[in-house]
Amino acid sequence: MNRTRCAVAIVGSGAGGGTVAAALAPLVSQGKRVLVLERGPRFLEQDFSGRELDMAPALYAEEGGFLTADGSMTLAFARGYGGSTIVYTGTSLIAPRRVIDAWDVPGLDYSDVERRSRKYMEDNGVHLLPPVLINENNNLFAAGAAAAGFEAGQFPLNLRGCRGSTLCNLGCPNAAKQGTNRVQLPRAESLGVEVVTRALVTRLEERRLFVTVSARPPGGKGADPEWAPGQYEIEADTIVLAGGVMGTLPLLLGSRLPGLPRQTGAGFTCHPAHILVAEHPRAITNDVGHPKSFFVDRAEAEGYVLETCMYFPFITAKNLTGFGADHSAFMRAFPRLQMILVLACDSAIPENHVTIDRHGEPVVHYRFTDEVIGSMVRATRAAARIFFAAGAIRMHAPAASPPLVSSQEADRIDQRIDARHFRTGTVSISAAHLMGGAGMGRDASDSVTDGQGRVHGRSWLRVADASLFPDSLEINPYLTIMALADRVAEGVLGDLTR
Repeated sequence: MNRTRCAVAIVGSGAGGGTVAAALAPLVSQGKRVLVLERGPRFLEQDFSGRELDMAPALYAEEGGFLTADGSMTLAFARGYGGSTIVYTGTSLIAPRRVIDAWDVPGLDYSDVERRSRKYMEDNGVHLLPPVLINENNNLFAAGAAAAGFEAGQFPLNLRGCRGSTLCNLGCPNAAKQGTNRVQLPRAESLGVEVVTRALVTRLEERRLFVTVSARPPGGKGADPEWAPGQYEIEADTIVLAGGVMGTLPLLLGSRLPGLPRQTGAGFTCHPAHILVAEHPRAITNDVGHPKSFFVDRAEAEGYVLETCMYFPFITAKNLTGFGADHSAFMRAFPRLQMILVLACDSAIPENHVTIDRHGEPVVHYRFTDEVIGSMVRATRAAARIFFAAGAIRMHAPAASPPLVSSQEADRIDQRIDARHFRTGTVSISAAHLMGGAGMGRDASDSVTDGQGRVHGRSWLRVADASLFPDSLEINPYLTIMALADRVAEGVLGDLTR
């Protein structure tokens, strides 16, 4: 066993961990050691091939097919230097005021979240894409939304030098997307923060972490680990858990910490999603240009958000209900397909929570409520109206039986698309925005952490990722994670300074 110590150990290098690392980097000049421990590899530029079947197993846990306990939904989350900021599309939205206010966390003020979010928008070069990079798939969505009576907004994106490869979800091959792997982590390392990749934290104890560093497998993507492969025990004055819901919660739940708040693992939320496709009579540009430029936000009124998207053939195929000739015909029409991503906004309920199995791996328990199913059905109806208003001749609707809906049925959308046809287990549903489980609140009776991410009863232990969310955020959580992580880092700096 190799033993070492540091002032701060950060577990995870994504939106939360990368932000904390950069904010704490000035500590190094004061003689304090700051470590970042990342379970995944440090990918090299040449690793990003853009090939779907090559990149999915390299970037995503279980190739993006991690299943909930009942098998009704897959959860996508990345492992690597930069965490899931490697694979998201760069959409950068500030949390709605109504959501932060509804969380009602002592000391957490919306204006503070907004200010910190704007700081990272500037830091990461967030801006609106120029028209030349907006493809026809996106423009058809905007035009169809306007014609169908919906208000479409344009996503601000954290890109520099986007070349329109549409490969965001497979790791940008052009170094354009400004995730923590491009901005915060390199800055932190330049100031002396140590990042150790292929470092799996296996156990958490009082001010102590136990870590297994693994060698790069033969033929595997990424660089060799920065430390020699082996077992390490790390003593730290402060530990910040930022491994995301699927990394932070297993560590907390599997720890030997007495008196851990009983809410640990409770309050899991996500954005259950599925891909809708519609066929146009002619080829459209759907695989050139940035894939996600516009959205329709109906979260407050109807519990859903629609987003433009572009998924490659494998993912598209598995999202289409059924088999045989109809399925094959849609896939052969791939160059003519317009795509819309449906996201439902759920809420924290007791049934939805995270536990661990006997190996310490996460188990996600999730029940689709009538409200969530209703939101997905309403979203599918809205998408159908947008598709047909944009000129599509037919669409695939999982909540319809049969699932193929033609433009001649545009006046019967509500009858054709109905909740009675939406059967979990037969509809391909996935989620990428995993939230909750170490929610902020007043004390250990109602939450796991306080408003600065400190675990109740343990001043040395903090959380700095989406686990902190007391309830669903209703939007892409990336900027809000960074804003909350910035608060966490500020608290750590205050502690160590005192």
